[in-house]
Amino acid sequence: MTRPKQDDNKFKSFMQENVLTMATVIGVFVGGLVGFIIKNSTGEWTKREIMYISFPGEIFLRMLKCLIVPLLVSSITSAIGGLDLSMSSKIATRAITYYFVTTISAVILGICLVTTLRPGQGAKIVETQTESIDKASKVLTPDTLMDLVRNMFTDNIIQSTMFQHRTEIYENTSISPAQPMENWEFKAAQREGSNVLGLVMFSVILGTTIGRMREKGQLLQDFFTTLSEAMMTITSWVIWISPLGVGFLIAAKIIEMDSIASTIQSLGWYFITVMIGLFLHGFGTIAVIFFLGTRRLPYRFIAKLSQVLATAFGTGSSSATMPLTIKCLDNMGIDPRVTRFVIPVGATINMDGTALYEAVAALFIAQYREMSYSFGTIVAVSITATAASIGAAGIPQAGLVTMVMVLDTVGLEPKDVSLIIAVDWLLDRFRTTINVMCDALGTILVNHLSKNDLASVDRLNAEPHELLELGANGHEMKE
Repeated sequence: MTRPKQDDNKFKSFMQENVLTMATVIGVFVGGLVGFIIKNSTGEWTKREIMYISFPGEIFLRMLKCLIVPLLVSSITSAIGGLDLSMSSKIATRAITYYFVTTISAVILGICLVTTLRPGQGAKIVETQTESIDKASKVLTPDTLMDLVRNMFTDNIIQSTMFQHRTEIYENTSISPAQPMENWEFKAAQREGSNVLGLVMFSVILGTTIGRMREKGQLLQDFFTTLSEAMMTITSWVIWISPLGVGFLIAAKIIEMDSIASTIQSLGWYFITVMIGLFLHGFGTIAVIFFLGTRRLPYRFIAKLSQVLATAFGTGSSSATMPLTIKCLDNMGIDPRVTRFVIPVGATINMDGTALYEAVAALFIAQYREMSYSFGTIVAVSITATAASIGAAGIPQAGLVTMVMVLDTVGLEPKDVSLIIAVDWLLDRFRTTINVMCDALGTILVNHLSKNDLASVDRLNAEPHELLELGANGHEMKE
């Protein structure tokens, strides 16, 4: 009789721990199903009606986005401030090496797939032009790269919480004949949206400074640590509406999309190529890198990340998913000092899915335009796609803007980005999911590699009576 009771208790415990995860995953599927049913059983929906459907999801997304800036600044500052400079450098080096290797791997995989499958040959695409595409196409690659550096070194930290610097170019109509874009007038402008790169850079420097100040900086260290904990407490409240929010976001997006049959007919092979690339990268390349570093397969950890991945798919934003990712990794037993540094930085600069997508998209369009490209062009696409993915700072469909930079490398017209717009919203969600998964697995890997170093730091800073506890507990990953 004891065996059934034990099984009963295990089942109850499992359900209590995973009820929110299962509800979020169900929310994604129910939202998709409801969206398809409504789309196929009713007439055309107006933008206002779609806005009503997406309203609960919009509220959920706004709550998450509200947490990004205070959580990002407090997490990075407290994580680095709690370590000495040597330890911070080791963690940063391991994380950035991981980001670099996975991003380059994603780009190479994408290029191999698109040159092998050649999805652009014979594709029949209906070209569309929208105001957003027209605006996104009026950029120059040097301006984009310099804006990336300018945003990194912000001149106003308060302004960076709300705006990003952007160089805008415009044609001087008083001059004739028409001038090439390189000769257009330009001006500095502020684009709405947090300057995440600038906030990360400021937080890293501030955290390093607090760490060097030791006792003098303890008051500031305590403030940022407490702020980080407060943000995580709020996150634990917000995540309870994630099943509802994600479901409504997915349903609204499916109702909004154009004819599914015609989209698949025109961009089916392109969509399949990107999806194969994302799947192979997420469950192949990253799994191999993770196994080499930890001697463990990552799939059990991926299963524990189900709720985070479902939220990433629903919101289409790695930055908005960041509070949930940190919360989930905390529950898995990952050292908070690693989590609170690696995740915010990863959500900003580690965009594997975006890098793969942009490399595939550029060569797909070149194939569609029947334009030949050399090995040198492929190398240039690799470098530009990597740089562009860093510039896509965790906001939905940011890849569409940076895509223009990659097209310019191949010698294609910026307006050609309109060729892939029909499926961009859906691919954006899949690549965001891979980005978030890569960040989370990278954090677990860095935590594993830094375990002994962190234990040494803890022993140096511990009181005599705490040493026994440290020896008994350590920082082990929960499987």
